[in-house]
Amino acid sequence: MLLKFINWIKPMPDAKIQLTDEKEIAKKYRAWRIRMFLGMYIGYMFYYFTRKNISYVAPLFINELNLTKVSFGVLNSAMAIAYGVGKFLCGMIADKCNTRTFMAFGLIGSSIVNLFFGFLPSLPILVFFWGLNGGFQSMGFPPVAKALVYWFSQNERGTMWTLFGSARMCGVTLIGILASFFIAINHWRAVFYIPGIIGIITGIGMLFVLTDTPSSIGLPAIEVFRKDIPPLKKQGNLSRWQVLTKYVFCNKYIWFIAIASTFMYFIRFATLDWSAIFMVERGIHPKTAASLLVLTPLLGTLSGVSSGYICDKFFKSRCVPISIVCLSLLIGSLWGMYHFTNSQTPLWIVGLFLSLVGFFIEGPQCVALGVLLSRLTLQESAAAALGFSGMFQYLGTFLSGIGAALIIEKYGWHGIFVTCGIFCIIVMFFISLTWKAEIEKLKMIKNK
Repeated sequence: MLLKFINWIKPMPDAKIQLTDEKEIAKKYRAWRIRMFLGMYIGYMFYYFTRKNISYVAPLFINELNLTKVSFGVLNSAMAIAYGVGKFLCGMIADKCNTRTFMAFGLIGSSIVNLFFGFLPSLPILVFFWGLNGGFQSMGFPPVAKALVYWFSQNERGTMWTLFGSARMCGVTLIGILASFFIAINHWRAVFYIPGIIGIITGIGMLFVLTDTPSSIGLPAIEVFRKDIPPLKKQGNLSRWQVLTKYVFCNKYIWFIAIASTFMYFIRFATLDWSAIFMVERGIHPKTAASLLVLTPLLGTLSGVSSGYICDKFFKSRCVPISIVCLSLLIGSLWGMYHFTNSQTPLWIVGLFLSLVGFFIEGPQCVALGVLLSRLTLQESAAAALGFSGMFQYLGTFLSGIGAALIIEKYGWHGIFVTCGIFCIIVMFFISLTWKAEIEKLKMIKNK
């Protein structure tokens, strides 16, 4: 059984017949690039249907099951631990796996968990299955990272990577809209099993839509097709482990981004997972809170796309400067969210600051923790670098669960917002340590 599964997720071999006619190659490449991007985009969007749905029903979920804030934090932390470890492991193997089957399997597994999660009776069982869901969720982005570096070249990757990043925010936004509807009709458990059904259908569809690398369908490498900047190549005949050791584990710049990821993900999930509870405790109705929370990922989608475009067009593809600008403005947005979220403030002002928080989180999330990270390593170790960083990201997510709960219990909401502000400064510091390295990498690439 295990052998069959391994064979199923192995990379597709290179096609025996390689195309030679340039017009035919161009036509097939354009069609497959669109097909791969849209297939992965929709698939990854529904990954978030089966993952962030719990954030919107958190107040009702806690009340229905008689959970405390700490218990809810434990639940989120279980997901984070499983996701972080899983993303690290998946990142190590995704470069050597089939994008299509690897990504589809994770979504189907996560969707099955969601089918019955809303009906589970006790905290230990909830923790186990939400942790299992985290393991399946970790299979989502590593194969995407591999596909993006094989199907899109260096000088377009900033735009395409951040455009793809909007799938995450679109998924969170759409599940928020769906959750608001089911909360309104007093049927919050549907927020789990309806996405589960949609996810299974989507996962099966991915098996028919996606493929693996260009060479697996008879196309040349992306750099050959676009007559573009070649990717950085490993030096010498290094083994897989030697590549990982040299270009990931012993790469200090990967470590800088990984450490920054820990604090960035704390901010991201402390604001997303706890905002509905924060608004309800400030006197806002649960239905209204769920509807307002949709604005955070919605504006984050615009930020992700625009930051990649701005990075490529106006900052000469540099990711560090725009990330620092976004993080500086995020501090002010967090201050506004804390001070103006209450039942007396007009809802448009509450929504404005929720939107700004989402907007300024997603920019550095996409360009620094995605594009910049992939640039600081090799093409054949990009997914591994993302997986390695992912382990640190979900250490931050773990801390945003149980850690945030303990901060709120002891210091109140003021404590969690101050913590997020301090963490913004720490993220800026570690990202800035890659300033010169990014400039050197871009010069090296352009001189090839």
